[in-house]
Amino acid sequence: MKRNLLKNDGVQSLLASLACVVLGLFLGYVVLLLINPAGAGEAITTVIKNFLTYNKPASQMKYLGNTLVKTAPLLMCALAILFAYKVGLFNIGAAGQYCAGAALSLYAALGLGWSWLPCMLLAILGGALLGGISGLLKSYCNVNEVISGIMLNWIVLYLTNMLLTTVKEDTSPYTLVLSHTNPSAVLPSLGLGALFNKNQYVGLAIPLSVLIAVLVWVVLEKTKFGYELKATGFNKNAAKYCGMAEKRNIILSLMISGALAGMAASMLYLTGYEQWQCSTSSVPAMGFNGIAAAFLGGLNPFGTVLASFFIQHITAGGAYVDKTMYCAQISDLISSIIIYLCGFVLFMKHAMNVSIAKREEKAILKAKAAEQTAGAADAKKGGDQ
Repeated sequence: MKRNLLKNDGVQSLLASLACVVLGLFLGYVVLLLINPAGAGEAITTVIKNFLTYNKPASQMKYLGNTLVKTAPLLMCALAILFAYKVGLFNIGAAGQYCAGAALSLYAALGLGWSWLPCMLLAILGGALLGGISGLLKSYCNVNEVISGIMLNWIVLYLTNMLLTTVKEDTSPYTLVLSHTNPSAVLPSLGLGALFNKNQYVGLAIPLSVLIAVLVWVVLEKTKFGYELKATGFNKNAAKYCGMAEKRNIILSLMISGALAGMAASMLYLTGYEQWQCSTSSVPAMGFNGIAAAFLGGLNPFGTVLASFFIQHITAGGAYVDKTMYCAQISDLISSIIIYLCGFVLFMKHAMNVSIAKREEKAILKAKAAEQTAGAADAKKGGDQ
């Protein structure tokens, strides 16, 4: 029973993820010890506690809401990575597609005065078209999607800065405040804000992202369409031989992945929680953190929901570390160590499988040896008689 349980893919994913989390927290603690041993224990505890550092339940609920607000776009980016990976593709261009979603949704909201739904749909379309470019290049020009994705990330980042400069504040590099400029573009709260101490940013994005996770699981695991996409990703020549439109499926896969990443940006910026900084010179980390969340979740949509919350919880918790004892970047360093180790989940699953296989092989050899010994003893006993 124990052996069968350890061979279960879900159990392996859970154990591997927990191992990565514990190891990441331990290494973060070691780094804190090296910098300033006096406050290391309190600092790592603060990172883990996050919003629980507040004594009042009302404050805890409010800042839990803030964590959930940023979990929704991270989950969508993770689903974008997961969807592409499940069909044999690696969409590292999710960061650029996220930028496209931010650019189009914010420009439509602040520059054109659109309401939240068309703004979100435009973000989805922008991300899908950008993903489609990588898909076209891979299908017809044999350009690896990783190369085209990385190049497009930077092109779209600077295009985003150029476009949103037209809707930024006069005295700062940040875009206009959404709730003041166009309240109709703010995502509906659905009454959820009241549950989190009247947190105005909590709303539709959170349940919608979880619903999308369920939808991704259904499409990939329960539909013919999902099966064809996975078959094409794993072996496009075999898929072509079976009569599948392999080029179309590759393009569709990356378009769907890009749409999820574009939607992620709209789920954050249409809450009004953040403003885009038009002087941004680096690609948003959200697209890359989605890779860690997808792998930490065992490449399972439901596991990814929990992994996304954990990563955002740790990231937000780092902001509460005592800045008089540690520099402001220490929180990012600890979060980065944990996120980096999330990429080793598949390696740990492989190590577990190898270990299990070796133990089973030894058990089989031992059983055979015992059987042979028993057979020899029986033969000797028969000869003596």
